Amino acid sequence: MPCESQLQTILYLSTSSGPGGAERVISNLSASLDPARYRAILCLFRPGWIQEHTENRGVRTYVIPTQGMFDWRWVLRVKRLLKDEHVDLIHAHEFDANVQGTFVAALSGVPLVATVHGKNYFWEKLRRRLAYQWVSRNATMVAVSENLKQFIVEKVGVDSGHVKVVYNGVDLLPHCGPADIDQCRKELDLPTGDQIVGVVGNLYPVKGHQYLIAAIPAVLAKCPNTTFIFAGRGQLEGELKEQAHQLGVAQKVRFLGLRQDIPRILAVLHAFVLPSLSEGLSLAILEAMVAGKPVIATDVGGNPELVEDSETGYLVPSQNSQALADRLISLLMNRDRALQFGKVGQLRAQGQFSLRTMVREYQAIYDQCIEARR
Repeated sequence: MPCESQLQTILYLSTSSGPGGAERVISNLSASLDPARYRAILCLFRPGWIQEHTENRGVRTYVIPTQGMFDWRWVLRVKRLLKDEHVDLIHAHEFDANVQGTFVAALSGVPLVATVHGKNYFWEKLRRRLAYQWVSRNATMVAVSENLKQFIVEKVGVDSGHVKVVYNGVDLLPHCGPADIDQCRKELDLPTGDQIVGVVGNLYPVKGHQYLIAAIPAVLAKCPNTTFIFAGRGQLEGELKEQAHQLGVAQKVRFLGLRQDIPRILAVLHAFVLPSLSEGLSLAILEAMVAGKPVIATDVGGNPELVEDSETGYLVPSQNSQALADRLISLLMNRDRALQFGKVGQLRAQGQFSLRTMVREYQAIYDQCIEARR
């Protein structure tokens, strides 16, 4: 192995500490770089899930709190970190890290890659749009889907030539055999013989869980032996439980909270649903596809770039519980079709959307940026 001084040092800078899709991408990417060419370190605004998760994978982590865009103490501390760690490139993620990271990178003479994962709020105010226009001219901006790139171009006013697209990628999941699945079903108190429909994602309004719950009575009318599981935590848990109770379906719904065993959860599913109102490129969908599960997702954001309608699953209009129920019923009543969707989706995810593909594409961008700066 080469010594550290012979490696290119990549500093990952994250706005959020998770857990969430962007944070998992950062953790996976930083821990998967070619060890013969790169070393990764991580810098956070605050401690949290991603710190422990990434440190456990051997990535050195720093926490440097910030008071906002004009925090000179933060700038000076990060400049010192860049010098002490001999950083060759910063890879920032999401708005605050992208903007503040670009500023400190410009002061330090270090190239920066700025990845945008979603459409949250950065386009709504003029100063944020101007900030991202500036980032796009002083860093290499990356969107995680073609849909998101087009959104940035149209809503923010960034030149199309200033935005690259790199799809999120996921690794192969640990294998779960029949004994693992049986044990997981028992732990979750899932009725014997029921088909299981599941969602993985934080319980936030943008994820649209309420539209799936609204669809459950219609699904149970046709497929009574069905149980629904929601893996994730968030502010809407109480409201969603009350909604299920009011609809009389609470006994068929399980809220699992934050889980560290997502491969086991996916293994018990017969269908995966993501009823989001907005998405960049969903890691949850990708993991379900890698697990060989048919996917029903809303036709928003990057979802159509992942799910091929009637090939790997179904796309439905956002906020349409009836369409969601109809497609779920169709899948649950035709197991052969569901299995075929899962197989085709698995092959698709293992190719174009693999972790290896994502790492290779980002490493190529790193090399270009570092060489250009030299």
